[in-house]
Amino acid sequence: MKAITIGIAGGSGSGKTTIAQKIIDGVGADRISHLEMDCYYNDLSHLPRDERALNNFDHPASLDIELFSKHVAMLKDGMDVARPEYDFVNHVRKAQTMRVKAKPVIFLEGILLYENPAVREQIDIKIYVETPSDIRFIRRLTRDIKDRGRSTDSVVKQYYKTVRPMHLSFVEPTREHADIIVPWQGYNEVAIEMVVTRIESCLEVRGQQDLFIVHSDDSKKDYGRL
Repeated sequence: MKAITIGIAGGSGSGKTTIAQKIIDGVGADRISHLEMDCYYNDLSHLPRDERALNNFDHPASLDIELFSKHVAMLKDGMDVARPEYDFVNHVRKAQTMRVKAKPVIFLEGILLYENPAVREQIDIKIYVETPSDIRFIRRLTRDIKDRGRSTDSVVKQYYKTVRPMHLSFVEPTREHADIIVPWQGYNEVAIEMVVTRIESCLEVRGQQDLFIVHSDDSKKDYGRL
């Protein structure tokens, strides 16, 4: 039996994690495997520390897409995975991994989640969080200073140099692949409720049949902009 896969994409600081958590709470964490694309950044330990910080972390090439896609496929087939752990202060992959157990629902989260066709095809329901650029920047600034030991100056420079141009080139265009577009304000409880209801419906079908009846080709018939 294949798990149902839900994707949540959008710009850095758009509120993806908040919406993901609301849906997880609605469905039940005991039934959800959660993979964050941020954990799959390439290991830069072979570079001097000063050079690591210069890497363009908002470009698709900064991610280990092959491993990410492999882990998604394994979870869909009912196999647990050893998810990488990333050190965002030193820009290296940690030695330890996190075991993610295979469950009926898989949540995928990341700014570039829909950029790669191979990954995109693995996702049954695609959500895109649409948030104004000023709100996204403020959230990213706060997060990077608080959680990643960054200075205000370095965050601002990175935003102008890579974050904004990469968002326009690689993130925003993937909006067209979304089945549901969730406006940032209030996190649109109606959209969240609809996704939870759809998941519950698919889980009920799973108990009666061998496969989920959820495919990306027909999902657009059921979802639209809310």
